[in-house]
Amino acid sequence: MSSVIVKNISKTYYVSKFVPPPVKIYRKIRGIHPKLQGVEALKNINFEVENGEIFGIIGPDGAGKTTLFRILTTLLLPDNQHTSSILVHNFDVIKDWEKIRNISGYMPEKFSLYMDLTVEENLNFFATLFNTTIEENYHLIKDIYQQIEPFKDRKAGNLSGGMKQKLALSCALIHKPKVLFLDEPTTGVDPVSRKEFWEMLRRMKEQQITILVSTPYMDEASLCDRIALINHGKIIGIDTPQNLIANFSNTLYSVEGDNMYQMLLHLRQNPIVKTCFAFGDALHVTLEENQKDTQIIENYLITCGHKNLTVKEIKPNIEDCYMNLSQHVTH
Repeated sequence: MSSVIVKNISKTYYVSKFVPPPVKIYRKIRGIHPKLQGVEALKNINFEVENGEIFGIIGPDGAGKTTLFRILTTLLLPDNQHTSSILVHNFDVIKDWEKIRNISGYMPEKFSLYMDLTVEENLNFFATLFNTTIEENYHLIKDIYQQIEPFKDRKAGNLSGGMKQKLALSCALIHKPKVLFLDEPTTGVDPVSRKEFWEMLRRMKEQQITILVSTPYMDEASLCDRIALINHGKIIGIDTPQNLIANFSNTLYSVEGDNMYQMLLHLRQNPIVKTCFAFGDALHVTLEENQKDTQIIENYLITCGHKNLTVKEIKPNIEDCYMNLSQHVTH
């Protein structure tokens, strides 16, 4: 059974530019109505999320993740309301927005709790909003809240990044939601807190809570049941992380050596090189279909004057899949 169904969602932001008064008067006299310039944040988005699934929305900053979450949580309206459809537990996002807010928990990208309230006061406040108490649903937040309970009298503004995220998650869970929307919950959080956070999500999944989580970190994709890769407002791939990697059709090579930047430029100039991207201290390279020999790459780079070369075949990861699929996206 699908917990969230999204069909044909688009969103464009229109930005009104400053126009000098003389130009405004001239346009009014002449009856000129300049066309508004807009930025398409989402373009025909379609996907479904199964009940009790951890579904990841993976993409860089500016890809459209936050806009999508704001629409799903009834905070923003899509453009094409007559042709689009969004259902959250069979409730329509536009017609049944009040019901959706009662069954959803939303944790925005930026910490949005009250900085001048203590940990306990924030949690009590959000519980009261949904006509419940901390005691009634304590079992839902016990594993998370126990880690910050020693600091319950500390103001939220004085918490560390990891503790703020745990408090925000506790507030999002306190009314026992059926669907949880987490917008980049681990951004700016230390690696240990990131690991703890994902372990908490796994435990929540066991309670049959559907979780939609967005992240710019490609390594977190493997922790989801399924993922949707998003780039420039378009979904470029949806599947399990394992299937996306299995469907990577090209042989992938890792290339290391001196002067990595010049090596990147030289490889991209070579007609037999299909793609070449920097990954840490190495370059990940794919070749045209009829070229499958590491020696070709090595010989070419030697003729270009590069030294201390290491070229080897490697297995792709989610980031490689994302970069490969992004090549086919038209802006």
